[in-house]
Order: sequence, then C-alpha cells, then structure tokens
Amino acid sequence: MPNPALAALDASHLRYRVIRHGPVRDLAEAARALGVAVPDVVKTIVVRRGADDHLFVLTPGDRVISWPKLRALLGVNRLSMPDAAAAKQVTGYERGTITPFGATRAWPVVADERLRGRTITLGAGEHGVGVALDADPALAFLAATVADVTDPGPAPAG
Repeated sequence: MPNPALAALDASHLRYRVIRHGPVRDLAEAARALGVAVPDVVKTIVVRRGADDHLFVLTPGDRVISWPKLRALLGVNRLSMPDAAAAKQVTGYERGTITPFGATRAWPVVADERLRGRTITLGAGEHGVGVALDADPALAFLAATVADVTDPGPAPAG
C-alpha cells in the first residue's frame, strides 16, 4: 500500500530523508532512534476548532502547546484535541504517525517559531518511520503560520 505522506513529500519537491527506526516507546527513545536531539523530533498535534474545522500544530519535542497562546493567535475561546479515532478520521493517520504531508485534508498548519532554521523530523504516516527535512522550506510549503505557541514541556524520560 503506498504511503501518502511520502508520496506528498515526493510531489512537494522538498529535500527529505526517510528514517526507518522501528517501534519506540517515548519521545526520548524516538530521538535516539532518529539520531537527533529531542527538540528536533516535531510533534504534529491535531487540534479541533469546531465541527469539521481542525488544524495541525507542530511543536518541538521538548515543548507543549500553550493553549492560551494558541487561542489568542487563532482568535478563538475554545479548542480541543480529538480522540484517536477522530484524529485518524480527519487526517488519515494514526496517532504517532500524523503529519500534515498527505493528510486526507490540507488543514491549516501552525508551527512553533522555535522550529525555524532547524533540521527537523516528522512522522511519516506509518509507525517506525520518520522523515528529516529542513524546517524553513517545509513550513513555507505548508503555508504554516509561525508563532510562539508553546511552553516548555516536562523533561523527557531516559
């Protein structure tokens, strides 16, 4: 079965590298498997604004969404995270594999400003596979809104 994330990346003409790493249990283990620092493991989080209105939020691995900052940026009072089944329905991907590339719909993307100027890794649509690419051209391709939307996260295990 073709991988829609990799097909979308191919069509984007962005330079990327596929990293097949096998199962991981947590973010620190993922960083080791990918050969990068924890902040370079980008989490793609699906956020629900309303009925049939979602977006992707890209956060560095060592940070978490700041809900007040994100609500202020979007000009809304309420946001939520869909459960795993709803996230798969609106993206086509299971949690832990979600990426804006090749999703079933091109939801808007908000990226934390700390991703700029970095080489990052993203999920690649299937478990045990990631992609490494330069953040700036990827964010430009995705027409991402780049802003300060995160707070420091808990120290990673391991």
